[in-house]
Amino acid sequence: MLYNKELSNHMRIIGEEVPFVRSVSIGIYIKVGSVDENLINNGITHFIEHMFFKGTPKYTARQLADTMSRIGGRINAYTSKEYVCFYAHVLDEHLDEVIDILSDMIQHSNFYEEDIEKEKGIILEEYSMYEDSPEEIVLDEMHSTIWPNHAIGYNIIGTKETIKNMNQKMLQDYVASRYVGDNMVVSIVGKINFEKIAKKLEDAFSDITSGEKIRRTSPILYAPGKKVFKKDIEQGHLAISYPSIDYFHEDTYGMNILSAIVGGGLNSRLFQSVREEEGLAYSIYSYVETFYQTGLFTTYAATSATQIPQLYGAIRHEVDKLLNEGITPRELLETKEQLKSNTIIGMENMGARMSHYGKGALLKNDITSMDDLIEGVNNVSLDDVNRLIRETFQYDQESITLATPFEEDIEKL
Repeated sequence: MLYNKELSNHMRIIGEEVPFVRSVSIGIYIKVGSVDENLINNGITHFIEHMFFKGTPKYTARQLADTMSRIGGRINAYTSKEYVCFYAHVLDEHLDEVIDILSDMIQHSNFYEEDIEKEKGIILEEYSMYEDSPEEIVLDEMHSTIWPNHAIGYNIIGTKETIKNMNQKMLQDYVASRYVGDNMVVSIVGKINFEKIAKKLEDAFSDITSGEKIRRTSPILYAPGKKVFKKDIEQGHLAISYPSIDYFHEDTYGMNILSAIVGGGLNSRLFQSVREEEGLAYSIYSYVETFYQTGLFTTYAATSATQIPQLYGAIRHEVDKLLNEGITPRELLETKEQLKSNTIIGMENMGARMSHYGKGALLKNDITSMDDLIEGVNNVSLDDVNRLIRETFQYDQESITLATPFEEDIEKL
């Protein structure tokens, strides 16, 4: 059974009792991300995520790690453009300890200057790893290319300069103003007694105040663009994007179906034509990104750098076929079954359920049940998908980013 409750500090608790398992997944979702940053503090949300693991007056960083090892649990965190999540998976008998650790980290982290300086070095090493991954660079730089005047185009890690400029006061002030109850959701799924857990969470997060909600109102304007990065690599890495829907849009299910048909798996059009028939790429896929005001439909592929023009032409050929012929009833039926199967199997995982509920409640103020997800897929018609093909693949709105060892003339693509 699914529960929904607001604590006295306005934190929202989403819980599902699943009595036939012996584990619990818990996530603390905070509505703060790189989209809320500026050119001076870009990367601060990601930096704070790291600092929350550096110790509190109650737990040193080593004690935190040792405790999780002793109880056999897993704890981690990640930062996205629109939120940050701290989560853990543990046996039900150890849930109280995990709540104690997570709540202590979020409320009482030390932020010692010496730890901040050490973390700068660690994050700069993470940035170097990122620079060695052309796939990540191409997909991230697509955002900065098409959203050059909005924080949604910023790199989540930040820049080398902003990382080096982080300091104790900046971090502590940022936490105090944004990491508040009105911007937080706790999602917890597994073998729990919700009422007992809600009382435990009320006590555990008693030092969190309600605060002011983060409101995102600045318009996000899509600007088609092309950008090439010369890197010492063997392959060329190509990303092609078109503007798409936000995550409130009624066509969400239709866009997921379209993405699956275009490049979502082994039987997708791009995989079969570009990889299996043409032999032009080992890795090729497409996906839909949705945000609060905007979205992208992106295709990524990598091939020998000398074959980038042929790769682009092959992708464009498949898009032309979609525009001219649409999809078939059989494709629609098979893709629906694939998505429903993936949804049902995925939601049998406690971590996946926890994530689905947490993100939905935080970002959309909506909790969609598995039955609603299945119904949403079932309701998509052939006409819906063919309409979305025409609305999505508008060549005057196409954006391209490319990483290559050559001085490519990207305007020729």
